Amino acid sequence: MLWDCSDLAHGRRPLALALVLALVGAPGPAGASGREAWLRATFPVEGFVGYTSAFGLRFHPVDGGVRPHYGLDIAAPLGSPVRNWWSGVLVEVLAGGGCGNGLVIRSGDYEHTYCHLAGSAGGSTYKSGSVQIEVGQRLRTGQTIAHVGMTGSTTGPHLHWGLRYRGAWLDPARVLRAMAASRRVQAPRMGSPPKVGSFQ
Repeated sequence: MLWDCSDLAHGRRPLALALVLALVGAPGPAGASGREAWLRATFPVEGFVGYTSAFGLRFHPVDGGVRPHYGLDIAAPLGSPVRNWWSGVLVEVLAGGGCGNGLVIRSGDYEHTYCHLAGSAGGSTYKSGSVQIEVGQRLRTGQTIAHVGMTGSTTGPHLHWGLRYRGAWLDPARVLRAMAASRRVQAPRMGSPPKVGSFQ
């Protein structure tokens, strides 16, 4: 199947913002819920430079048309390691189209998609440097699964990262915020702030 990163919905509408549970309390891929569920996730790319395109309607950077963008574009230097967001099984290797080289991993009710990858993709196998993975293979959270490339429809090196929950697209930025909130709650508290008097 050829995927276009700007139109990965295949006829499905993304969840409306009001229908997306407050993700901090929503179930994670392993079924656990609450803040602790998101502590097990990993940010999907090393060498983070910035976010270059958000989820939702946008002007496509290559053809200029307005259409939905079903993911979050995360800029990183060419060849930066791409890490598996959550443990799961590789269910599809993508090759060609707007996504370029890509991977789809299933973790419970979630599917996470990685596009514009370096290396080569074909049939059921993806290869990049020392990484070689195949459809059906179980992948660990945080495992290096690919490298940032410029395959498919792209104007610069970045990872297009998409997330679906029970077939409906989610805004990955909301998931990253839930992950960050979980870590803030779990971080040890550093004593009370100093009391500062006021001058009269």
